[in-house]
Amino acid sequence: MPHDDSVYIGHMMDTARKAVSKVNGKSRADFDADEDLRIVLAHLVQVIGEASIRVSEDSKSAHPQIPWRRISGMRHRIVHDYMDINEDVLWQVATVSVPELVGLLENIVNDA
Repeated sequence: MPHDDSVYIGHMMDTARKAVSKVNGKSRADFDADEDLRIVLAHLVQVIGEASIRVSEDSKSAHPQIPWRRISGMRHRIVHDYMDINEDVLWQVATVSVPELVGLLENIVNDA
């Protein structure tokens, strides 16, 4: 079965949109008080990272505006350092980086 990067890029975009919807209208205090939200966001960021790892090097090279290494690096931190997730970083990723990523991924998908 041939590898289709558009599936993984689309999955990244869909999952990033879910993460954005989870933080929409939420404050940092809401995040701090809601363990379920923190768990969900960690999982969604992990899934985005996992999908990014599956995108071919050719596609990554064709889209250098996507911070591929940072995305996969965040996934590795969540998976391997799960007991030491920096919640400040997770909040920043969920409220700043992921919304920016949605726009970048939408551009790729719309240009395809």
